[in-house]
Amino acid sequence: MTQTVYVLNGPNLNLLGTREPEIYGSDTLDDVAARLDERASALGLVIEMRQSNHEGHLIDWLHEAQADGARAVILNAGAYTHTSLALYDAIRSITTPVIEVHISNPAAREDFRHHSYVGMAAKGAITGMGVYGYELALEAAARF
Repeated sequence: MTQTVYVLNGPNLNLLGTREPEIYGSDTLDDVAARLDERASALGLVIEMRQSNHEGHLIDWLHEAQADGARAVILNAGAYTHTSLALYDAIRSITTPVIEVHISNPAAREDFRHHSYVGMAAKGAITGMGVYGYELALEAAARF
């Protein structure tokens, strides 16, 4: 049976590849999706990749992942990581494991990025590994 892993991306990640490439690299979200699709296939998984600049969409998709019986959620909440109690509550309200991913290492950046509401609720986190962090999170999800 093929299981789905939701890959949810928050604000400004639609600009991946052009936004601050010195921090986030030159790969686009489509590049990430293509690599994840390939790796997921080898792991017997399917990727449901989404991006929104709106917090409510991310919350709705977390609920949907639970309702759909998803194996896991990989979540890069962008700046909402540091501000959203609503995402914290949404993650806590579902039993689907959530893996937090960040392309950069928030702990090595501005002080306001050091606190993660998402991380307080997520099963685990992968940070600072560039877009490869998504693949690492997928490998972890395959082992749940």
